[in-house]
Parts: sequence; structure tokens; C-alpha cells
Amino acid sequence: MNWLLKRIKGDPVIWGVVIVLSIFGLLAVYSSTGSLAFKQKGGNTEFYLFKHLLFILIGLGLMWLAHLLDYRYYSRISQLLLYISIPLLIYTLFFGVEINNAARWMAIPGTGLTFQTSDLAKLALIMYVARFLSKRQDTIHIASSAFYPLLMAISIVCVLIAPANLSTALVIFSTCLLLMFLGRIPLKFILAVVGSGVVFFILAATLVLKMPDDSIKSVARLATWKARIENFMGGEENVGGNYQSMQAKIAIANGGLLGKGPGNSVQKNFLPESFSDFIFAIILEEYGLWGGILLIGLYLTLLYRSIRIVIRSPKAFGALLAVGLSFSLVIQALINMAVAVNIFPVTGLALPLISMGGTSTLFTSVAIGIILSVSRNIEPDGDESEEEPVLEKGGNHVIA
Repeated sequence: MNWLLKRIKGDPVIWGVVIVLSIFGLLAVYSSTGSLAFKQKGGNTEFYLFKHLLFILIGLGLMWLAHLLDYRYYSRISQLLLYISIPLLIYTLFFGVEINNAARWMAIPGTGLTFQTSDLAKLALIMYVARFLSKRQDTIHIASSAFYPLLMAISIVCVLIAPANLSTALVIFSTCLLLMFLGRIPLKFILAVVGSGVVFFILAATLVLKMPDDSIKSVARLATWKARIENFMGGEENVGGNYQSMQAKIAIANGGLLGKGPGNSVQKNFLPESFSDFIFAIILEEYGLWGGILLIGLYLTLLYRSIRIVIRSPKAFGALLAVGLSFSLVIQALINMAVAVNIFPVTGLALPLISMGGTSTLFTSVAIGIILSVSRNIEPDGDESEEEPVLEKGGNHVIA
């Protein structure tokens, strides 16, 4: 044990948050997979518990390995991963494994496992954007040398992800815009992209809602998007189509302030995807409002500690890397929670380190490991001999 403790570096608070979130996830997955176990595993309720535990342990191992590697190596790794991600996204778009009417997964030959190529692409793109911005500070205000090439790379990845996983594409795009702002891309360029995007989505949503069902059934996931928007906007009048949200509301109402206790959820037997997309509703039912506040506090603590790393980091790449990865994880968590309480339409985003998942848990662990690597290498005994632009604070931007 002492050998292990001596080799665990990085922000101890982030390590603590990860451990608590992992325990939360184990309890929630064990409770919410009871019905699934009876349907698919003949009542073996421990199967999914041990499966989730295995991925958590592997994830912690990957996190440990990722945090041992000096974060500056991820600058080069990001290029390689991005070059690998784009062909994988194209393959998944046309030949991906379809689960729940979405071809987001790619089969891993010889293992029987699948993984979402968008998870790899998200990690690669955020690292690449951090690298690009830190290397182009001398010409950051020139659109042709900084803004346009970066926007093209971001757009290619997001466009390839969007047909099967629009919510993930939007999270990635939003995170990259944030990094562009912090990396001193002129605000007028960013506002132009945001304004164009808002107009495009308003027009697209209006067009999709007006199209008859028969004409969009064969067009990717337009029918699913239309149904989700209509269900969300239908409110209480659309009880049948809004089944998931209604069951989630019942679970939240049953939980009250203190909850019904671990394992005592009733709505887990009625709520589809109670172990993944809507696991936060089950947590609120079993642990109550205070349990939900604790969970939100853990994610915000992760974000806060990552921001402290940004403030302390003397290197542009490390600061942008830490803030980009942490924001993507926390934004995903907050969107998942917002869906559970019916603030957002159903998106299909998992709750990081909580929802039952396989490779998604592993990629999340690697992302946190990279954040820990940045924190590890800005400690007093860290080696910061490599010459890179030094971070300063200027206006609303992080200046490298």
C-alpha cells in the first residue's frame, strides 16, 4: 500500500472525487439493474455489479498510468489519435453496430465488446485543440493561420459524430469554442460561429418539426430527433410520448428530501435506461435531494480543482488541456442531470463515472488521468524545463 501511495501524484481532491463518484456509481448501477438482470441473466443481480466494478478498476488503472506520463507528451499523442479517430468515425457512420436505433458503436474484433468512437474522438480533439492553440499564439489573431484551420478540424469531427450522436457533437463543439475563447481566438470569430449555429439549428428544428413523419423515417435519426423535441415541448399533454420523463419525475417525487434508501427505488422497474441515461433520477429517488446536491457538488469540485490547475499552470498547453477535459466531463454530467429532471430533451448522454458503461468509463478515466498529469507536473518538484509560452491573465482570456 505504501508503494502505491508513494506513486500516486496529482491533485488529491480530484482523486477523492473520483473514488466517491465510483462508489456512487457502483451502488446506483447495482440497484438499477435488477430488472435487467432478471430479463437477461436469469436473476443474477450481481452480474452487472461485477461487470461495472471490473471496468471501474481497469479505469482506475488507466487513470493511474495516464497521470504518470508527463502531460507534454499528450501534445504529440493528440495528433496521432486525431488521425486515427477520423477514419474510425467514418467507418462507424456507415458500418457501426446499431444499439437503441443508433449506430454509435464499433465492434472490437475478438472481444465481443463495442466502444463509441465518439469517446475517442472527443478526447483526441480536445487535446489537439489545446496543442494547436498553444502553438499558434504568435498568429492567433490571423483567421487564415489559426481560426479557419482549427474550425475545419473541429467541424469535421463534429459533423461525423452528429448523425448518430448529436448531443455528443454539441458538447464537443461547445467545449472547443470555450477553448478557442481561452486561447485568445478573437471574440468576433467565435460569436460569428455561435450566431450562425443558433440560426442554423432554429431553422433545422423548425423544418424537421414541420416535415411529415413518412418523409423523415429514412433519413438518419431525424425521426428520433423530431420525437424527442415534440415530447419535450408537449409537456403534460403528451404523457404517452413523454413516458421516460414522466417516470423520472415520479422517481424524483418519491425520493423527496432524504430518499427511500439505497436499493429501495420502485421506478427502476418502470424507467427505461434507469442504469444509464436516467440513473440520476434513481439516485434522487434513493438518496433524495441531498444525495443529488452531493453528486452535483462532486462534479463542481472536479471543475473547481481543474480551474485551480489552470491558474497555477505556467504552460499554455497544460492549462488548456486541463480546462478542456474537465469542462467536457462536467458539461456532460450537468446535461444528463438536466434531462433527468426534464429541463432538457432526452439526449442519450451518460453520467460520467456513474452510469453503467464499458469503454465510456475507460475513456473518462483516461481524461481524468490527463488532468491529474497536468496537476502532477505543476507541483514544486515537477520538471518544467521545456520552453513554452507562459500563461498570464489579460481581460477575459487566458493569454499564452
